[in-house]
Amino acid sequence: MTEEPGKKKKVFLSDWELKKMGAAGRAAGSLPENAIISPLSSDWLGSERRTAANPRAPGAGRQGQGGPRAEVALRVKIAEIGRRLYPLGFVPGTDGNISVRLDENTVLITPSGIAKGALTPEDITKMDIGGGLISGKKPSSEYLLHLCFYKNRPDVMAVIHAHPPLATGLASAGMALDRPLTSEIVITLGKVPLAEYATPGTAEVTDSIAGFVKEHNAIMLANHGVVTCGRDLETAFQRMETVEQAAKITLVAEHLGGGRLIPPDKVRKLEEMRRRLGI
Repeated sequence: MTEEPGKKKKVFLSDWELKKMGAAGRAAGSLPENAIISPLSSDWLGSERRTAANPRAPGAGRQGQGGPRAEVALRVKIAEIGRRLYPLGFVPGTDGNISVRLDENTVLITPSGIAKGALTPEDITKMDIGGGLISGKKPSSEYLLHLCFYKNRPDVMAVIHAHPPLATGLASAGMALDRPLTSEIVITLGKVPLAEYATPGTAEVTDSIAGFVKEHNAIMLANHGVVTCGRDLETAFQRMETVEQAAKITLVAEHLGGGRLIPPDKVRKLEEMRRRLGI
C-alpha cells in the first residue's frame, strides 16, 4: 500500500518517549502532526496542557519530586540501583523490588519478573497509592510492602526490598539485628527488628511489618529478606548495605562467643548523636 503524496508516515510515540520530550523541555503542544500516541499518553498530555494553561488549578504542581524531567531521572536512578544491588548478590534472578514516591498519590516501582541487574528506565511501572496500575507492566508482587511505608511514613520517598544473604540467613534463624555491637550500627540503623514470617506478595506482609514501619528504617523479614526505606533511593540503598554489614559483624561476633556489647550509657550517647544527625 502506497502513501498519499505529501502525506507523512505515522509515527508512534510511547509514554516514555513523551516523558523524555518533557524532560528535554519540549512543550506538550509541540508534537509532530503525524504522531500517534496511546490513551495513557493522551491522558498525561491533557494533564500537562491543563497545568500549563492554569498553573493554579487543583492538582497542578503537586508532583512531590518535580515534573516529567524528575520522573525520567527517577526511572534512571531505579535502574541504576538495580544494577548496583545485583553484583552484591542481594537480588539474584528476578528477586527484590525497588520503588520511589513520585508524588503524594503516585509511585514508580520495578515490574514483576525482571532481573534488577538488567532494568531499563522504560521497564519501570507507575501505579497509584491505592495499588492501581497507571502505566507500564505488571508491578512487583510485593507492591503492598512498599505502599505500607508510603501510607504510614510521609518522610519516606524510597523503599528497597532485597535478599542480602547473610542478613536473610539471620532472619531465617530468628535473629534480629537489635544489639549494639558497633557504634556505626547504632548511629546509622538503630535497632533492626525481625518481623514474623508472612506469605510474600500478600497482605500478611504488611500486617507483619505494621508495628515497625513508623519507628524503623530497616526491617528484617523472617525467612524472606530485608526491607529498607529512606528520604531518597541512595539512602535506602546504603541502609541495605549497612544491614548486610551488620549481619556479617554479628555472625563473626557470635562465632567468637557472642561479642561484647556497648554499655547502655554509651549507647544512649550514640542514640543522641543519631537524633542530632536526623538519621
